[in-house]
Amino acid sequence: MMGSLRRASRLAMLLLSGTMLSGCAELNLFGHAAKSVVGGEQPPSPSASASANYKVGKPYQVAGVWYYPQEDFNYDETGIASWYGPDFHAKLTANGEVFDQNAVTAAHKTLQMPSVARVTNLENGRSIIVRVNDRGPFVNGRILDLSRRSAQLLGMEGKGTAKVRVQVLNEESRALAGRLKPDATGNEPKVASAAPRASVTAESLPPPPGVTVKAAAAPEIASSAPATGKRGLSVDSVEREIAAQEVKSVPVRPSNIFVQAGSFGRHDNAVRLSARLSPVGKAQIQQVNLQGKTVYRVRLGPLASVEDADRVLDAVVSTGQQDARVVVD
Repeated sequence: MMGSLRRASRLAMLLLSGTMLSGCAELNLFGHAAKSVVGGEQPPSPSASASANYKVGKPYQVAGVWYYPQEDFNYDETGIASWYGPDFHAKLTANGEVFDQNAVTAAHKTLQMPSVARVTNLENGRSIIVRVNDRGPFVNGRILDLSRRSAQLLGMEGKGTAKVRVQVLNEESRALAGRLKPDATGNEPKVASAAPRASVTAESLPPPPGVTVKAAAAPEIASSAPATGKRGLSVDSVEREIAAQEVKSVPVRPSNIFVQAGSFGRHDNAVRLSARLSPVGKAQIQQVNLQGKTVYRVRLGPLASVEDADRVLDAVVSTGQQDARVVVD
């Protein structure tokens, strides 16, 4: 446990050392589209002297849609990712860093910043670790905006979008938060306690584009034993390792795109929504068990493409289902 915490601490220290890179559309959209937040305050504009810091943030509105940031160290979602680059290169991110389109980073609408997450391209099995330090993408049906380099590593730059799974790395993200969040006295924060987890892994970047990435021979088995070799991270090597990691390969399994219009604890509510959506398309009601509770999901699909999902999502939102979203199963 202590060894695992020390590794997380070292990872956090390195992530905070040197130039901290990345960024996204929230800064520009906040300056042009976001007109209000809770309490009537305007989102602050970044300044040239802004520096990286830990940020969750207040609820905010972009293009008529409200977003509610919160800490979530167990975040694990599937959906559609996009990427951004040249238009935001060298501009400030939502938490005061400088965006480098060649850094391995990403933007999310509500996650704490910075946090560390594994992103897996469900279409080709490529998987990398990114640092989330910006807000976005503010487009219906997208759950993550990747830097250009991240998109290249995941093999989705040319296509523009991909079905992905996004998993926050609990221990690393808690350690990062612990180092950046000031305590009640304003003193230097201490590393937050973290739940036990497999030891942190470090990987090396693949060869330049055009060179085939070799798949891992077998998945690693979680272990609480002290790390050795490349798994032993040092303060001087972690940022280098994250910026220069080997693309991990995982098995590719069939997946489908759906638009989830709503989720209910009562079946009759799901039936009513399904009937109301009949002009959009035939909705199905899925019964699932979540943490011991029965939930009824109203979904349309499967859909053939991201473009079809965007079209159906817009139609569902226009009926008043503002919380509708695109999911991948």
